Amino acid sequence: MAKLTANTFFTEEERKRIEEAVKAVEKSTSGEIVPMVVDASYEYPRAEILGAGFFSLASAVFLTWLFGGESIWVFLPLFFLFYFPFKLMIRQFPALRRRLIHPAEIDVEVEEKALVSFLERGLHRTRDETGILILISLFEHRVFVLADRGINAIVPADTWDEIVHTVTEGIRSGRTCEALCAAIGRCGELLEQHFPVRTGDTDELPNLILD
Repeated sequence: MAKLTANTFFTEEERKRIEEAVKAVEKSTSGEIVPMVVDASYEYPRAEILGAGFFSLASAVFLTWLFGGESIWVFLPLFFLFYFPFKLMIRQFPALRRRLIHPAEIDVEVEEKALVSFLERGLHRTRDETGILILISLFEHRVFVLADRGINAIVPADTWDEIVHTVTEGIRSGRTCEALCAAIGRCGELLEQHFPVRTGDTDELPNLILD
């Protein structure tokens, strides 16, 4: 099975549906909604180092005890012999690497990725400070929603939990495109209440980012 990446996460038809959903919402509000899919929020090198060290240590200790008479001179070559193959194995199997990372670290890295992307992509530069980023981070299996201060000054922060839940459940059930479109529509409803479309509004941001 081919590795799932941000560029292959949606079919061409699904991409068009998502972009159309964003355009439809932005016709009735001054807000800007940007769905974004990334392969991973961070590389997590520590997971590879610690994981490879643990597996190498366990393997070397076992084989040294079994065949080497508990000699350090047998243990050390075995440890280094196993280390790099185990490190490569962890790198090649995302599910294994993910299990070596504490969930709290994943949450922090995904949030940081959202913040950095928000700034790098210019979502903070909209005229009314009404940008919303819906980030889907594939490796981490996380969804994060970040709204600009113009929205957060009015909309309660826990409102975005509903959006995250909608997209997350859609991914789990294999209905990601439908769920994301529904989440975009819900964002539109929230924005329309407080930020209706204004004269001179333009589409300031991309309607879908795959990175």
